[in-house]
Amino acid sequence: MRKLIVLDTNILIRAILAERVPNLLDKYHYNCSFVTPASCYDELNEHLPKILQKRNLPLDPFLDAIEKLTKVVIPIADEIYSEYEYDAKRRIQERDIKDWTIVALSLSLNCPIWTEDQDFFGIGIATWNTRNVEIYLSSN
Repeated sequence: MRKLIVLDTNILIRAILAERVPNLLDKYHYNCSFVTPASCYDELNEHLPKILQKRNLPLDPFLDAIEKLTKVVIPIADEIYSEYEYDAKRRIQERDIKDWTIVALSLSLNCPIWTEDQDFFGIGIATWNTRNVEIYLSSN
């Protein structure tokens, strides 16, 4: 059975700009499905130009990278997880309620979250950071 994990926007950014996350996605995409709320791609498209501008990097090559990333980290429409909105908001409300979509998707699919955001830790959902996610991805 394929593993399943929900990625937060900060992991999508690392998938575009860093090395470790793309290497893990490449290594495990055959036995794990990587998903994210479609809204996380909206957030990525909003923040990435600002990050690139600060680094004096052109945007165009990274737009191609985002397009390729959508084939590996599948954007999921909110209709799939919207029934979990109330529970998700209850869990994340004291931290960052804007992240409710990630929590709701995780609840709807009964799978962990991959993030670097401390707001997700301690909300009753298995949460992995990049340093340790390979433990989950490589386990039987």
